[in-house]
Amino acid sequence: MSRVAVVTDSNSGITQKQAKEIGVTVLPMPFYIDGKTYYEDIDLTQEQFYEKLGEDCDISTSMPALGDVTDLWDRLLQDYDEIVHIPMSSGLSSSCGTAQMLAQDYDGRVQVVNNQRISVTQRRSVLDAYALSQEGKSAGQIKEILEREKLESSIYIMVDTLKYLKKGGRITPAAAALGTLLRLKPVLQIQGEKLDAFAKARTVKQAKSMMIEAMLNDCKTRFQDASGSNMHIDIAYTKDIESALQFEKEVKEVFPNQQCVVHPLSLSVSCHIGPGALAVAGSHRI
Repeated sequence: MSRVAVVTDSNSGITQKQAKEIGVTVLPMPFYIDGKTYYEDIDLTQEQFYEKLGEDCDISTSMPALGDVTDLWDRLLQDYDEIVHIPMSSGLSSSCGTAQMLAQDYDGRVQVVNNQRISVTQRRSVLDAYALSQEGKSAGQIKEILEREKLESSIYIMVDTLKYLKKGGRITPAAAALGTLLRLKPVLQIQGEKLDAFAKARTVKQAKSMMIEAMLNDCKTRFQDASGSNMHIDIAYTKDIESALQFEKEVKEVFPNQQCVVHPLSLSVSCHIGPGALAVAGSHRI
């Protein structure tokens, strides 16, 4: 049986400590903050990130250096026969396409999965990949399964402030000013490649209700699973875990048989939406 290493990046939200406990490898994503390079969960914690965000530091994301990726693969291939590499969605970053290009030099020993996932749904893919590897599946088989299931997930995100969407150029200054005046709470969605607008709420309570209803509707219509019994339902947040734990209670009232898991959103998402965001995600069980 081929020994398969499972690799992802820190966009999955999996910390270095968790990766060791799970049995996978996480490539830390780089950030440029006021011209200096930091690596997520290496020398940049969630707390430090939000502190710098609050100080209005100039923050931008980047993809890993090519040498960092190939050095990691080369090291793992000394102990493993194959690698399954699960980066963030190709619709949100060029790191997936770059990894696919690099893998061409590895004679099929590195399989890069392009399954359009990010954050908590990407995390689910990593856990699925590890479970499949333990069942004896090859890297190619795992890639095929994950890509076949790539659209079987949804994420709905409530944004608490329009400041960072404006800063990143995702909405115009006029729209941000009007939205702030009206105290709008935009709800965004990720179904497939990109982050798109879904709805506008006037209150946090209304936004949470919209997200729960949208997830319930997806279970009924997209996933043909009205009770969500064959779904992983996860909660994600930026900075404010207390709000996330309260949201978890509300979600579990609708999905009472689910063991929801609460995770912070990865910093690559957080830097575009800011603190105070809440999200609910659903991933079809493999």
